[in-house]
Amino acid sequence: MNFTIINKNFKRLFIGLVLLFWMGLVFPCFAQEIPQQPHQNIGVNPLDSQELEIILDRFFGEQMEKLHIPGAAFSLVKDGEIVLSKGYGFAHLEKKIPVNPDLTIFRIGSISKLFTATAVMQLAQKKQLKLDEDINRYLQAFQIDKTYSKPITFSNLLTHTDGIDSGWAIGAFARTRSQMKPLEQYVTSKPLPPRILPPQEVFFYGDVGMVLAGYLVEKISEIPFEEYVRQNILEPLKMQHSGFEQPLPPQLQSDLAVGYKYNNGSYQQREFAFNQNVPAAAFMATAEDMAHFAIAHLQNGRYEGGQILSEATAKEMHRRQFAHHRLMPGSAYGFYEREFQSIRALEHSGRMNGYSSLLMLFPDLNLGFFVACNNNASELLTNLSQEIFKHYYPVSHQSTILHRPLANSQTPLQQLSGTYRYIHYPHSTIEKLGAILGEAPEVKLTSNRDRTLTLSSNSNKWVEVEPWLFYDEKTGNYMTFRRDERDRITHLFTGSSIFSALEKIKWYETAAFQFKLAGICVLIFVSACLAGLIRWVVNRFGQPPQLAKTVWLARFLAFLVSFLYLAFLSGMGWFVFKTDFWEFFYGLPVLVKFLLYLTPIASGLTVALIITTALAWRTKNWSVLSRLHHLLVALAALIFIPFLNYWNLLGLRW
Repeated sequence: MNFTIINKNFKRLFIGLVLLFWMGLVFPCFAQEIPQQPHQNIGVNPLDSQELEIILDRFFGEQMEKLHIPGAAFSLVKDGEIVLSKGYGFAHLEKKIPVNPDLTIFRIGSISKLFTATAVMQLAQKKQLKLDEDINRYLQAFQIDKTYSKPITFSNLLTHTDGIDSGWAIGAFARTRSQMKPLEQYVTSKPLPPRILPPQEVFFYGDVGMVLAGYLVEKISEIPFEEYVRQNILEPLKMQHSGFEQPLPPQLQSDLAVGYKYNNGSYQQREFAFNQNVPAAAFMATAEDMAHFAIAHLQNGRYEGGQILSEATAKEMHRRQFAHHRLMPGSAYGFYEREFQSIRALEHSGRMNGYSSLLMLFPDLNLGFFVACNNNASELLTNLSQEIFKHYYPVSHQSTILHRPLANSQTPLQQLSGTYRYIHYPHSTIEKLGAILGEAPEVKLTSNRDRTLTLSSNSNKWVEVEPWLFYDEKTGNYMTFRRDERDRITHLFTGSSIFSALEKIKWYETAAFQFKLAGICVLIFVSACLAGLIRWVVNRFGQPPQLAKTVWLARFLAFLVSFLYLAFLSGMGWFVFKTDFWEFFYGLPVLVKFLLYLTPIASGLTVALIITTALAWRTKNWSVLSRLHHLLVALAALIFIPFLNYWNLLGLRW
């Protein structure tokens, strides 16, 4: 071995590193961006379990009273050990059963997807599937439509980039075990939502992709999905109080925390919902068992003597697989990323009727925590994350990314301006109504004369730092855009979470315009009904005017169409605002289905109304004012049809 050559090479390497370091300090302007490093500018306080318990006791005491949470469980792991596991409040208020982190079982909703993703990675590790292959190769009972040239892969399912419209919420719950369908029957008998985006382009969160992934685990392994997870994940991790089985085994049923809703000063019990989207949302677990799962992922697949994933497979699962831009948070397999004070987090939250939960892992710190409560109090999850990091990982000084505005930009800023709506809502079913009811907020993007952008959600200015990439110095967030094959702007991506994906909508799609349009139509329909009632009273107690039959028919149709539309809107409004959100998961009430039959009837009668209006218009024996009012009613009824169609209310789409 030639040590002289090695010594010379070592000296050259050392000198090169010194020069690079010196240039980075003296000439920071050479780089457009200074990337952040893990732990940079972060002061880490010792993680003392007793001190942590004091902090959490105060936190949960305040938050549970403020947010009306009956009970909660928490577990925190560090370096392969459980640092703290504790229960707060009651699992059953009426029976005064306290929460026990070892025994009390919570429904963890969408965190179930992590177990499904882990199962898929196990099969990939065994070479029983390939993550980048078309899933149609593994489907036998049905095939995914080839709407786009690119096929849907397992990788797309696990990163929510399959482009399938979200859905499968209505009818996802059953009230009894006998009403539940086996997974294969459920998947094959339920219409698959349409593909609305090409794969691997937009993060579009939903249950459908993960349900398909779980179904494929069952088909490929030839083991029922729930049993596969039990044998290959739960048993190796010693998760003895957890599972997908609904209901829980008899010996565990008494340990399930009761879900609650706080309403008008009292707590109301939620009934147990049998969730048919099993791989996506049906898992139940204790805080202690979830600590085992967290340790396994932080230890690259290992827990004590058990191994659920190889180190290489675990690292691949945790690696960023998709992002809307390299400088923005993305998604791993199952997990999604969040940057927390310069520290990369892998997380997943969950909701069920009466339950909320969060699992957050910090691979660089070998730390993670899980929290669950028996009320839908999502605010608790966010506040807890902030509380822990505020104390243990305070920022010693503000970490910033230095950017220079892009010179000679060719980005057409005027083309970017417009209204954008958060994309995470069903587009093809009646569930789309959630968008206009607050589930998918809208923001307006404006281009300024100084070539910056402004979002209506705040007054901050976004500066272009790369072609099509904008930066907000106040928040440290980025913004970028998606263009289609015709170079049209279709989506906006921004914020500290991959969930911040918005679609560009036209002026007539905005909630403001839609509400105004509906309001004007309603006023016209009300006027038509009032006019019809007044004419009936006059004709009943006075001398009816001599009018042609076409006029009488046109007036009757105007009254009938207006009445049907008003009956539909008032009935739907009453149900939406009176009925609990989770009730729709059991399916649409019979009366709502009846109301949905009114719209195609009223739309058909609208066509007849237009025809009779045209025929009656030439009749001179009714006043011009009456004819104009009738024409206005006919136009309102005609315009109302595309309004109903846009919100999937024209026909039986659920």
